[in-house]
Amino acid sequence: MPMDKGERMGLLLPNQRGVWIPIDHGASDYPTPGLEDLEVLIASLVDAGVNAIVAQKGVVSAYAHLCEGTSTNMVVHYSVSTRHAGPDANNKVMVGHADETLPRGGLGVSCQVNMGSENEASMIQRMGELNRQALHAGLPAFGMVYARGPHLNHQSADLTQSQSHAVRLAFELGCDAAKCVWTGDAASFRAVTSSAPIPLLLAGGPASGTSLEVLTMVEHALGAGASGVCMGRQVFAHPNPGAMAKALVMMVHDGVSAQDAASAVGL
Repeated sequence: MPMDKGERMGLLLPNQRGVWIPIDHGASDYPTPGLEDLEVLIASLVDAGVNAIVAQKGVVSAYAHLCEGTSTNMVVHYSVSTRHAGPDANNKVMVGHADETLPRGGLGVSCQVNMGSENEASMIQRMGELNRQALHAGLPAFGMVYARGPHLNHQSADLTQSQSHAVRLAFELGCDAAKCVWTGDAASFRAVTSSAPIPLLLAGGPASGTSLEVLTMVEHALGAGASGVCMGRQVFAHPNPGAMAKALVMMVHDGVSAQDAASAVGL
């Protein structure tokens, strides 16, 4: 029998924990350091034991076979814009339908909303529609909601600077899990992770800082309620993506400290 949504969630987020690596950046901006040879990159991530690789649908079609028989699965990201769109660059349009996901080799769907942007309403509508399609297809839905637009209107008492609102929006639109952003300290980050009763995966942001600094941020976030990570550039742009991914797997699934994980993989 085909898997149901719960079984697919169990593969993507075993015990509600996950290491997800998004590699969809090349559609928006290329050349992208680290994404030149996708086959080598994906093979290294699979070998590290990450739970999910998030990619545009063409990438999933081309490389999902590399995940067969492993603990890694692919999630299709259906949002895109490019750096060439001028003032429309943050308007993430929908480039597919949830019913493409399984035939292409994916196990779940993902899309993005830039909260506070000029096109916020359209992106919210697109996320709601994709999540409706995913529900009927029995597919987990992942939300990447970023509080980053020029019209953000933070509540004066909100220590999270609307990051808690971002994950709450993803949950209320029907996402089964969502990305979240580190707010700089455990107290404010707990306000984020308590904002929605779904697994929240920590974003990595730009590829900056030492490996240990990034892993230490992850350690703090896990201690404050994150269910794992959804990190792209901090992994694929790393000089050793496989080692960085393996360190994250050790931390998220085995409870290893940042220092011990870094030492174990030679970072």
